[in-house]
Amino acid sequence: MKDKTVLTAESVTAGHPDKLCDTIADTVLDCCLEHDPQARVACEVMATAGRFIVAGEITAQAVPDIPAVVRDTVRRAGYGCGDLDIEVLIHPQSPDIAGAVEGAGQMGAGDQGVMYGYACSETDALLPLPVVLAHRLTALLACARTMGWIDGLLPDGKAQVSVEYEFGVPKRIAAIVLSCQHTEDKDLPALREELREFVITPALRTFPADADTGIYINPSGRFVLGGFEADTGLTGRKLMVDTYGGLAPHGGGALSGKDGTKVDRSGTYMARYIAKNIVAAGLAEKCTVTLAYAIGKAEPVAVDVDTHLTGTYPDEVLEQAVRRLFDLTPAGMIRTLRLDQPIFAGACNYGHFTRESLPWEQTDRVAPLTKLCAALDRGDTGD
Repeated sequence: MKDKTVLTAESVTAGHPDKLCDTIADTVLDCCLEHDPQARVACEVMATAGRFIVAGEITAQAVPDIPAVVRDTVRRAGYGCGDLDIEVLIHPQSPDIAGAVEGAGQMGAGDQGVMYGYACSETDALLPLPVVLAHRLTALLACARTMGWIDGLLPDGKAQVSVEYEFGVPKRIAAIVLSCQHTEDKDLPALREELREFVITPALRTFPADADTGIYINPSGRFVLGGFEADTGLTGRKLMVDTYGGLAPHGGGALSGKDGTKVDRSGTYMARYIAKNIVAAGLAEKCTVTLAYAIGKAEPVAVDVDTHLTGTYPDEVLEQAVRRLFDLTPAGMIRTLRLDQPIFAGACNYGHFTRESLPWEQTDRVAPLTKLCAALDRGDTGD
């Protein structure tokens, strides 16, 4: 381990064009699940220059009015939606995929893939500190706009936080970058002062910047043109924002717009759930859980637990416990994490792992996990 290192994570507001597309896709998913918990949804969205394309595969008892979903989501994000051009290209799920998922009497994975979950003890959220701070900044930036704390703010914005570590422990904030869209008449020096007062200082209250922290607010200057009018948004393009800021592995599969049979989503959530319970139980200070699946197969083809030399038991013991205690089939993950419920649009902004109320953020397996690991370490297999 290096004596000193700097780790960086970023976040974006719900008005960022990529996140707006994620929110639309997850709202379409929620609308399908409201009427049909067995709905199969793979929804993708692209937005640019006032035009939205919603495409993908949906098999459900009721498909929502997608143009209405787009307009409502755009409006709630803080944009006007009077002249939107919306194209919908939706068709049913492939019968080949449907047969693989539903065949042989047990739900199989909707695709192949490798998913990672991560947790660490350096914050109360059991997430890396740069991730937590970056999301706090963008969440407060959004509040400053919607609550009227700062006049002239517009919906698009992003933040980045670099934290200096010594021997793996966060010591200080090295740099902060905060960019926000604003009205034509907004005075930039005044905006920078207001953002320091109403966003940066409160967001970093528990881990403040110091005199040497580099603070860059709208470093390019003017940011009037933004959102989907100035940039192109696309579902699934903020994977690091959604997860661990690039500070843990990522299998490459997007989350938003997918129902629970898609292990890109359910496997990622389950891996986080497992890793968080391991760290919450005090069984490790850091933990990475890896799950890999084959299309049409229910059980994972690979399960791995890596505690990065911080575990109280060998990783092999934790892996055995995970396989016994957690149902890692798609049906089991959907049931455990309530992924057949319309809970996704409210989870897709400011990180998928930042809300304690979400099913995959619960630490309700701490006691049985602790007990089972102790038994397995003693050689008590329970067979």
